[in-house]
Amino acid sequence: IELLQHRGAIVEYHDPHCPATWAGRKHDLQMTSVALTADAVRSFDCVLVATAHTAVDYALVAKHAALVIDTRDAMRPHSSVLGAKLVRA
Repeated sequence: IELLQHRGAIVEYHDPHCPATWAGRKHDLQMTSVALTADAVRSFDCVLVATAHTAVDYALVAKHAALVIDTRDAMRPHSSVLGAKLVRA
């Protein structure tokens, strides 16, 4: 996250189980989880799926995301909706 921020990216996250980040020994991101809404997803250049939570509305992500990088294969059921906008990593 810090590397992206240092390169000028605006980074936000959604996690139903982690409402805010906390300070660690090396990092203190001071971030809070954003609501996963259609408007929020549409505003992102990219959505990264780093953890496959069952509480996430992946259909909403598939419908509104410009690009999804999926590291957990959580978007497989929605791959036909995403087409070339889905990158499996």
